[in-house]
Amino acid sequence: MNPAHSKSAAQARQPRISVVIPVFNEAPFLAETIARIQASGVASEIVVVDDGSSDGTREILQGFKNTPGLIAIHHDLNQGKGKALRTGFDICTGDVVIIQDADLEYDPRDYPRLLGPILDGKADVVYGSRMTGDVPHWIMYFWHMLGNKFLTLLSNMLTNLNPTDMETGYKAFTRDVLSKLVLVEDRFGFEPEFTAKAARLRSRIYEVAISYTGRTYAEGKKITWRDGIRAIWCIFRYNMFR
Repeated sequence: MNPAHSKSAAQARQPRISVVIPVFNEAPFLAETIARIQASGVASEIVVVDDGSSDGTREILQGFKNTPGLIAIHHDLNQGKGKALRTGFDICTGDVVIIQDADLEYDPRDYPRLLGPILDGKADVVYGSRMTGDVPHWIMYFWHMLGNKFLTLLSNMLTNLNPTDMETGYKAFTRDVLSKLVLVEDRFGFEPEFTAKAARLRSRIYEVAISYTGRTYAEGKKITWRDGIRAIWCIFRYNMFR
């Protein structure tokens, strides 16, 4: 066999990876986030959705307009993380999609961990857990951690799954799974909605440990107790009512 032909065939089998980044007022971190994704060497495509930012995010993205493989979309008004993700999902073309927040809490160097079970043909969906494993984790606020564990437990009771971190912002999944999901949540309700609907599809869901460098509210963390109340509502709605 011609080695060059063999190498070409192997490359042809490599799936395209799309990274979708919802952004709202993360100008201090956005350029570094994009740089780290590029440095990972994993992404075939980066789709950034500016969700009505007012802090110069649009101008930063303008500086990337000639970057191969990077697509920037702008919402005129802030509509929420879930809506920004749906916009990105409609645009992206990859065989596998990774969700990447723009605030550097999640490290693109963990992409090989996140993608491993999918590329090995074992999983359709992979969750990156902040609650397990031997990689470095930021010590969370106690009540934030407790709320996360409560929401995960409640979700697990209704999906009959056992992830340790349902609310994680690091999720990877195949195009096939994405094409079968009808997602409607506009804000942080995306996480329990996605979990409920992926479980209903009987997707093969795996979990891997990831590193996590959290932020304080003073540093710009946006999720609040109101989002926790919404998450409870979403857990019941999307698991019990179709």
